[in-house]
Amino acid sequence: MKLTMVIPTYWGREKDIGWQPGDAVYDHPTPLDEEGTLVRAIESLNILNDKEFELVIIAAATSQDIEETVENKVKELVKKAKSPVKTYVFTHSDLEKVKNKLPESELSYLLQLRGYSNIRNLCLFLPHILSSDVALLIDDDEVFEDPFFIEKAKEFIGKEYKGEKILAVAGYYLQEDNEYLLSKEFKPYMFYWNKFESMNEGFRKIIGEEPRLKKTPFVFGGNMVIHRELFMKVPFDPDVTRGEDIDYLMNAKMFGYEFYLDNKLAIKHLPPPKPHPTWRRVREDILRFVYEREKIRKQKEVEGMVKIKPEDFDPYPGVFLKNDLEDKIAKASELLALEYLAEGNPEDAKETLNNIKIIKESAIPRKDPFENLLKIQKDWEKLMKITDDMEVKKSLIEEFLRE
Repeated sequence: MKLTMVIPTYWGREKDIGWQPGDAVYDHPTPLDEEGTLVRAIESLNILNDKEFELVIIAAATSQDIEETVENKVKELVKKAKSPVKTYVFTHSDLEKVKNKLPESELSYLLQLRGYSNIRNLCLFLPHILSSDVALLIDDDEVFEDPFFIEKAKEFIGKEYKGEKILAVAGYYLQEDNEYLLSKEFKPYMFYWNKFESMNEGFRKIIGEEPRLKKTPFVFGGNMVIHRELFMKVPFDPDVTRGEDIDYLMNAKMFGYEFYLDNKLAIKHLPPPKPHPTWRRVREDILRFVYEREKIRKQKEVEGMVKIKPEDFDPYPGVFLKNDLEDKIAKASELLALEYLAEGNPEDAKETLNNIKIIKESAIPRKDPFENLLKIQKDWEKLMKITDDMEVKKSLIEEFLRE
C-alpha cells in the first residue's frame, strides 16, 4: 500500500502589512517575515516508526503578488527541516506547468491553489499522480506525537470491517492540553451560535466512546485518510469557502461512501492565534452552512446516489443545517454586536449586523449547489481517469517532483 502524506502551508504578507482586500481568507496564514509552524511539523515526522511514505508540501499564497516569495520561502524551510522521508514542494508555478500539460485543458479549472477546497483537491490529485493508494491529509500547524500514527492510519483503510469496505478514515485533534474537547471562553452570542458546545457534544459521543471505529458526522481536515477508490471519484466542492472537510464528508455520503472515525488516530493541533475578528469567522461559517443546507435541500433522485438530511449530521454540524439557521444568526449577531459596542468597536458591530443582512440578501447561492456538485464530480472523475495513464502521470510528475 503506497501512502502519500500531503501538508498544505498557507502564507500571507509581512506581519506589519497583514491581510488586504482581495487576499484569500485562511484561518492563520503565516506572515512572510516569520518562520511559522512548517518546520516543526516536518521535524515531528522523526518520531514515526513507519516512514514508508512520500511527503508533498503544498505552498499556498494569499495573494498572487507574493507567490514567488512564498515559493522560495517554503523551499528554504523544507530544506532546513531535513525531512526523514522523500519530500517534494508543490507551488503556484508548478501548478501552472501541470495545468498546461493536462490532456484536456477544459478540466484545468478543477486544479487551483486558492481557497481551502481547491487546495484539498490538490491534496487528492497529487497522491493520484504519484500512483498512491492512500492520501493522508495533514496540516502544518500539527505535530506527530504517536510513533504508531502511520500504522494506525493504514490499519483499516481499504479493508473490510464488519462487512463494509473502509475507504475514508478520520482521525482527530488533541489540543495543547492533550484533550480532544474544545475549551472556549463563553460569550453571550454563543448561547445562540452554539458551535463549540455542539462540536464537543459530538466529540464526546464519537471520539470518547467505543467502539474504536465508527461512522462519524464530522471530520478534521488535518487528519484524514482517503483511499484511492474514493478520491478518484469524489472531489471537494470548490464553492465551499470554509468547513471543506465536513462538506467533503457530505459529498462522499451522497455518493454512497461513509467516513469512519478512529478514536486512536490522534495528532496534536497547535495552531497560532487566528488574525481575523470573530464576526468574520462567523460570516465564513454562515456562508458555509447556508450553502451546505441548500445543497441538501436541492437534492434530487439520482441513480447511484444517497439522499442525506440534516439529522444525519447531528449534533454537529447538523444543528446548523436546519430551518432555524436564520434565527440563530440574527440572535447571535445582535448579541455579538452589543459586545463590540460595549468594547468601543462600532465598526466591528456594524460588520456583525451585516451578517444578518448577508443571509437575507446574498448567502443563498445563485446556482444550484446540488446540480453544481454533480457537474464537478463528473468532471473530476474524468480528470482523474485521463491522468491515470502512466505516460501522462510521468509527464505531469516531471513538472513538479524535484527533490
